[in-house]
Amino acid sequence: MEGIVLALFVCLILALVSKYLTLPAIPFYIIAGVVMGQAGLGLVASDQISSFFSDMGLIFLLFFVGLGLRVDKISENRSAVLTSGIIDLNVNMLIGFVAAYLLGFSFTEALIVAAAFYISSTAMAVTSLVENRKLMMRESETIIWLMVFEDIAMIIVLALLSAGDQNLLFFAAKIIFALAILYMLAHYGKEFLVSILDRDDELPVLFTFVAVLATAGFAVFFGVPDTMMVIGLGAVFATTDPDAFEQHARPFKDVFIVIFFVFFGITINLSGNVSLYVLTVICLLAIVSKLISGVLTGLYLYGSAKSGLEIWANTIGRGEFSIALAVLYGSPPVAVTIAVMVIVTSLVGSFAAKYSGTLLHGFSGRSRHHGPPPHRMRAGH
Repeated sequence: MEGIVLALFVCLILALVSKYLTLPAIPFYIIAGVVMGQAGLGLVASDQISSFFSDMGLIFLLFFVGLGLRVDKISENRSAVLTSGIIDLNVNMLIGFVAAYLLGFSFTEALIVAAAFYISSTAMAVTSLVENRKLMMRESETIIWLMVFEDIAMIIVLALLSAGDQNLLFFAAKIIFALAILYMLAHYGKEFLVSILDRDDELPVLFTFVAVLATAGFAVFFGVPDTMMVIGLGAVFATTDPDAFEQHARPFKDVFIVIFFVFFGITINLSGNVSLYVLTVICLLAIVSKLISGVLTGLYLYGSAKSGLEIWANTIGRGEFSIALAVLYGSPPVAVTIAVMVIVTSLVGSFAAKYSGTLLHGFSGRSRHHGPPPHRMRAGH
C-alpha cells in the first residue's frame, strides 16, 4: 500500500509539472515507474493491490473507448473515417510489422509491436488540439476520425490476440452472444438507466462502477475477453446517455489509469535483451511512418502536403492503447520496446503539435486554417 501512495504522490507532482509545461503526462508516469521500480532504485514493487488497481485503469480506459464509439455519428461520417483510417492503418501496420520482424521479433511479437506502433494516443491527440487551440482548423476533424478508426481497429486486434488457439468461429460466436446480451439489457432497460443517471446522489456513480466491474467479471465467467466486453458495455451505454456515463466514470479512469502507467514502468525489466539499435530504429520509424500516412492523407483529402504535416504533428504520440497491448500480450522485450517508443513519440509529438506553425512556416500549399474542406471530406455527412 505504501508503494501505491508513493507512486501517486510522485505522479501528482509530475502531473502538475507536465500541465505547467503543456506536455503529455503519460511518458513521465512511465519514466517515474522505471526509476522507482526494479530497473531503477527498487523503491516500489508491484503487488496484488497495485495489480488490481492497474487492471481497473485498463478496464475503465477501454470502457471510455466504447463510449466514444457512437455508431450513428460514425455512419454519418463514414467517408472521412474510412479514407483517413485505411491510409493510416495500411502504412503504419505494414511498416511496424516488417520492421519488427526483420529486427528479430517473432511473428506474434511483431504483430503486437506493429499494433502498438500503429495506434496513436487518442488522449494526446485530442488534448493537443484543445490546448494548442486547433479545434477550429479543418484538419482537426480528420484527426478525430482517425482516432475513432484506430479505436475500432484496436478492438479487432484485441479479438484476434485474445482468441489464441481457440476455434475462431466459436470464439467469435461467444463474443457476439455476450455482446447481444449487453445490447438487449441496455435497449430494454433504457428508461431504467436514464432514471438512474438523472439522480443527484451517489447512485449513478456507484451504478457505473459496479456495471463496469460486473461486466468484466461476467466476461471471465463466460470465457470471453473482459477487454472486449467492457468496450461493448461502453458502446451500448453510448446509445443512452454517454455524456453522463463519462462524467460518472471519469474519476475512476483518471486515477486508476495513472496507477496503470506508473506500475507498468515499475514492472519493466530493462535487461529484456533489446539492443539500443532496435529501440532507435523502431522509434525513428514510428515518427517517419506517421509522417508518411499523414502526408498521404493530407494530399488525398485536401490536396495539400501541408495539411498532412499538421495531421502528422498531432498523431505522432503513442500512449495508452500501445501500453495496454504491451501489458496484455507483450513479452519482456516487447514491453521494453513499446515503452521506449511511447516515451519518445509522445514527447516528440507534444513538441511537434505545439510548434507545428513554426515547423510549417514557409511550406508551400494552401493554409491549413482557411477554406472549407473539399467535397471528399463532406461525402459522408
